[in-house]
Amino acid sequence: MSEPMSPTLFTLGASHHTTPIELREKLALTADKMNAFCDRLSHLAGLREYAVLSTCNRVEFYGLADTAETVEQLQHEFCAFQGFSDAEFLSIRRHALNRDAIQHLLEVSSGLNSQMLGETEILGQVKDAYAAAQMRHSVGPVLNRVFQKTFQYAKHVRTHTAITEGQISVANVAVDLATKIFGELAKGQILLLGAGEIGDKTAKAFQSRGARSLTVASRRLERASELANALGAVAIPFEQWPARLSDFDIVVCSTAAPETVMKLADIRAAMKKRPARPMFLIDLALPRDVDPAAADEGNIFLYNLDDLAKIAEENLAARTSEVKRAREILQEKTEALWKQITGTRLAPPAKPAST
Repeated sequence: MSEPMSPTLFTLGASHHTTPIELREKLALTADKMNAFCDRLSHLAGLREYAVLSTCNRVEFYGLADTAETVEQLQHEFCAFQGFSDAEFLSIRRHALNRDAIQHLLEVSSGLNSQMLGETEILGQVKDAYAAAQMRHSVGPVLNRVFQKTFQYAKHVRTHTAITEGQISVANVAVDLATKIFGELAKGQILLLGAGEIGDKTAKAFQSRGARSLTVASRRLERASELANALGAVAIPFEQWPARLSDFDIVVCSTAAPETVMKLADIRAAMKKRPARPMFLIDLALPRDVDPAAADEGNIFLYNLDDLAKIAEENLAARTSEVKRAREILQEKTEALWKQITGTRLAPPAKPAST
């Protein structure tokens, strides 16, 4: 009697490496969508464990499946749920098994796989994804060990390499661009649309370069007031920002809205009131907050996440040696973790051909 097939670790998804921002928008799982889709996954036969990571730069599934067909069915369900073509997803997807799946998760968590090399936010996002999976009871003994060791190893890499030194963040790139457009930032009027972590960090980056006048607008006025108090800024009700848009030189958009927040009509109306003064729009949201057509308007400087990442790539060469060193460390950690978990009836590594 043949042995039953052992389950296999896998990762499946798409990221900024192969997927432009307009496609990542279509694939992103908002909080409501995440809950609805995970409910579907709970009924997917052969999917033993799973966790979902959805950020501005990637949507990825980490799991333990009985068969390759289970993973393909997950992919089909996801594409159908998002109204996305299976064929198009196949052309952009990242799919890895066993050791390679572990290595990928380690590199993602350590910031080696990020648009902004060495950025630290991703580790918190991976921790949040794991915590959400624990709340759903969708992880078990295998993924529990994988994720817990991942956090340990990611910290090790950050401690023992210079991967985060001199890192170029989205916030710092945006501030540098603003300085080129406006010169001194002390007199600039800055609006934060959204009161989340990324808006907070960007605001602090502007303040570190001399910006003084900040206004915060969020759908939750309580949250806007809380952030404004922490920054020494002013909070306004969210519905007021369109009428006041012409007052601002720089607008940082980082809401969690499922669709465009800043319409082209809003921007055109604001620019009529300030025809001789430029406006810098920094769109840090996914889906994007600002209508992309605004980039074609006169005196509008619009940059999204991909635009800022391209600028940051120019600063990558100085840390190439550290990337190589970090990957070598993670390869050793991957092998160690793989040996620890192969006793849990995972698919064993292929045997070398006999000579």
